[in-house]
Amino acid sequence: MVLRPKKMSEKFKMSASTIRNYEAKGLIPPADRSANGYRIYTEQHETYLACIQAMAPAFGMEMTTEVLHCLQRGELDKALWIVKEREVSLYREKARVEKLIKELEVYADGSQAHDLTKRFNINETSLRTGVPKSAIRYWEKVSLITAERDPANDYRQYSEAHLFKIRLIQALQSSVYSKDTVSLKKSIASIDDHNIEHVMKLAEKILIYLNNTNKSQMRGLYYLYKLIRLTDTNR
Repeated sequence: MVLRPKKMSEKFKMSASTIRNYEAKGLIPPADRSANGYRIYTEQHETYLACIQAMAPAFGMEMTTEVLHCLQRGELDKALWIVKEREVSLYREKARVEKLIKELEVYADGSQAHDLTKRFNINETSLRTGVPKSAIRYWEKVSLITAERDPANDYRQYSEAHLFKIRLIQALQSSVYSKDTVSLKKSIASIDDHNIEHVMKLAEKILIYLNNTNKSQMRGLYYLYKLIRLTDTNR
């Protein structure tokens, strides 16, 4: 079955110019042409577009583009390892958030006192959170966190509450830009650092988001598998 640009646009709810742009960037194979010069799309093009629509929200357009370019060059193993790296990254983020939630539960039930008076310099904060100093400074620049200043030397200093906030931001760092991630980061920026229960609720929301991302990635992989099967058959 072949489809004209208008039908293809309607089927995937995207403009014909977007499809042409995908073609120009090598995300989908070049379209055949009819006798009068119109583009003609086939099942192969449909499978590519379905894969793009499924993978982009879960893995990001940049990574989706890289994977599809690998497939078109016949570099299947490279494409699969690119995807696997992102899956492993998501798992690590999930593990970090779960660890943080357990720590917060200990503070919340009173098993361990939450020391709000202790302060850490940026080097200590980086070591304790595993976040590079450059990232911490950038997050302060974009108002995700607000460091205190040591009155003696004006150096940045961070409380235990700052460390919790930094670890929450860290869990979203490799996430695809979306309304959800923007909303979560705004919540992190505005949360009351000293309210452990609020921090824990936000950590639980982030865990739900990561769980949903995992499901979204599985959907993307399903359509990627369909595309791989089709391209293998056509070789």
